[in-house]
Amino acid sequence: MSQRPARAAVCSAGSWGTAAATILADAGTSVVLHARRSEVADAINTGHRNPDYFPHLELPASLTATTDPGAALDGADYLVLSVPAQALRQCLTEWTQHIAPQTVIVSLMKGIETHTHLRASEIIREVTGVPAERVAVLSGPNLAAEIMARQPAAATIACPDEDIAERFQAACLTPYFRPYTSTDVIGCEMGGALKNVIALAVGIASGMGLGHNGTALIMTRGLAESIRLATEMGARPVTLSGLSGMGDLVATCSSPLSRNRTFGTHLGRGLSVDEAAAATRQTTEGVKSAEAILDLAHAYGVETPITTVVTAVLHGKVTLNEAAAQLMQRPPKPE
Repeated sequence: MSQRPARAAVCSAGSWGTAAATILADAGTSVVLHARRSEVADAINTGHRNPDYFPHLELPASLTATTDPGAALDGADYLVLSVPAQALRQCLTEWTQHIAPQTVIVSLMKGIETHTHLRASEIIREVTGVPAERVAVLSGPNLAAEIMARQPAAATIACPDEDIAERFQAACLTPYFRPYTSTDVIGCEMGGALKNVIALAVGIASGMGLGHNGTALIMTRGLAESIRLATEMGARPVTLSGLSGMGDLVATCSSPLSRNRTFGTHLGRGLSVDEAAAATRQTTEGVKSAEAILDLAHAYGVETPITTVVTAVLHGKVTLNEAAAQLMQRPPKPE
């Protein structure tokens, strides 16, 4: 008797959720995508398109959608969560009653909850009561539009249980998407959250016309402060040098498809925070998480000059020129 394919419920039908569902379906996993609005679910089921994010791209025929979380999770081996970090707690509160004992929860989030300073995996465990061994994280340089075009990409899957990480690796392995496994959940999550703030800084510098030398400076020193904070929290330095660290940092800081870089570029060109949010039009995790990350840095006694300056800019405490001057006038020290 042949073994049934793995089954995954993906919440929700945003750009990255849709891309993740596409990867899973292309890998042969049975996928149900949860959409909050019936018109989106209907469009996916009848026309195989997501009208909000990829209206001109056909989704895998095997991918279905529903607005019913119970139906999405029925028999699911995996619950794959792709919602804004600040909405995760509410989403899980609604979904927990439908999560079966064997279901593995996989986080795609790259943010820190503002009022608790918790990572997504910590929120998942707190709300659902699921043990750490059943919570995994997927993170890497994964721009949704490129994934939907089936362009080559890779990511890290981190889980304390190596067998579970390898099982999910098989569930999302395709000719164009190559997942690697790790047990360093903290490093994987913090790399994803920290790079968003650094990308805001790169976008600001780019918008101000500060040149490639300046953006390279921010990316390199941003990686250094990311490694300092993540390792102090318990991560392995090598994780921050991998796909979920440097890889994600490079993609997010370099691509015009990046929400965080785009938001920063709007700021650098003189838009206010509200105007930049309106122009970007999608959730920008770095804006929501910057202050929480700075609070974590203070709690762990780690110096994060780029995060400090970005947070000050977002809160209107310094001008763009003052921010640039603060970074360039720091005391010189060994690298």
